[in-house]
Amino acid sequence: MEIQIKASLISLLDGINAANGSVIAAELVRLDELLAQGRSTLHPQLVHFLEGRSYAKAVQFLGGASDIPVGLCGGRAGRPPAQG
Repeated sequence: MEIQIKASLISLLDGINAANGSVIAAELVRLDELLAQGRSTLHPQLVHFLEGRSYAKAVQFLGGASDIPVGLCGGRAGRPPAQG
């Protein structure tokens, strides 16, 4: 399933770069379907990226990257300090 997800992600990102709306729409549907089918067996971090539509991070994760930048949802490390 991860191979299918990665292929879909790459196709989506290529579609975004080419401004190809039909590819973007089709791959978004496909990714949602793959996530729904595999949610219980996929790595929780991958599920998190797919749910948050962090597709570039999902590709990095599937490529074995260990230095994926923390985003705003990443807890305190990804958020600016509270103004107090």
